[in-house]
Amino acid sequence: MAVTTAFDFEALALDGTACALEQWRGKALLIVNVASKCGFTPQYAGLEQLWKNYRKRGLVVLGFPCDQFGHQEPGDAEEIRSFCSLTYDVSFPMFAKVEVNGAGADPLWKWLKAQKAGLLGIGAIKWNFTKFLVGRDGQVVARYAPTDKPESLVGAVEAVLG
Repeated sequence: MAVTTAFDFEALALDGTACALEQWRGKALLIVNVASKCGFTPQYAGLEQLWKNYRKRGLVVLGFPCDQFGHQEPGDAEEIRSFCSLTYDVSFPMFAKVEVNGAGADPLWKWLKAQKAGLLGIGAIKWNFTKFLVGRDGQVVARYAPTDKPESLVGAVEAVLG
């Protein structure tokens, strides 16, 4: 099957179960590579706020832990779940740790990077908390840098939700 939208992918949930992104077809997605020991980790609070404010209107925030940048996500699934829950009260869907760059990059992340390059047309993810906003049609609308705070995405989120 040819991959044409974000909804064509499957990922492993943080608990290790297979999770088809198809379940969110027709919703907008904010897909983020996250880490527990990063300078941008406080963005978990803003991501959770976006999820709480917009989920009833059709936004789903998806967190993908990644340990490829400065070993900032060293924990196992249980440590990640516990940290996110206890420190930031994260309730949006979280996935198993992935690689976003290199030969072992997760297929979803390979696709996201191919859809929207970063600064200067570079495809590689530069750091944790890179964000991809996906429209209700499953197409990537925008890519945001780690320095772009979740609250700065409100206008774009409102626009994709209609």
